[in-house]
Amino acid sequence: MLINGYAENVPAAFFSTDDRAAMRLAVSHLTALGHTRIGLAVGPRRFVPVLRKLEGFLEAMAPVAGSAEDARKLVEHSLFSFEGGFSAASLLVDRDCTAVVCGSDLMALGAISAVRERGLRVPDDVSVIGFDDSPLIPYTDPPLTTVRQPVKALGAAAVQTLLEEINGAEAPTGEFVFAPELVVRGSTAASASR
Repeated sequence: MLINGYAENVPAAFFSTDDRAAMRLAVSHLTALGHTRIGLAVGPRRFVPVLRKLEGFLEAMAPVAGSAEDARKLVEHSLFSFEGGFSAASLLVDRDCTAVVCGSDLMALGAISAVRERGLRVPDDVSVIGFDDSPLIPYTDPPLTTVRQPVKALGAAAVQTLLEEINGAEAPTGEFVFAPELVVRGSTAASASR
């Protein structure tokens, strides 16, 4: 059993957040606020969730940016860390992005720091969205808009499947995809179009 991972050739049960839908939610929220220069700060390409986030972002941003190729220029791969978010967001803000979607809440905190280091404000000048909805995120400054992973549902489904297999039932194979939820807080606002 794997959570947030998938390998086509492995006969196992996979439980994943719909990362493509997560990016569509984030981009849709930001475009509704008037943002057109939206960047993606995400982790290394070797992870399945990163590849799926990238697909969802490019799909949602292609009509806004003009093409998938133009949208790809608004993507920075880095580490899933504060420093990774800081580095990726620095490059994206320097490319005139007015919003940054991050691959994790920790990256989003780094992105906020990068925005502030440039003398800009979140969300007045640059909006930032995280991913996970970690427990302390509502208490950040500003409280972080983020995409919530359905962690309890993922965990419960995985444990239930495992218990059934331990008790002799044949475990299902394939992927079970769970819907994310956008949680809007104080780190996103209407575009000021710097």
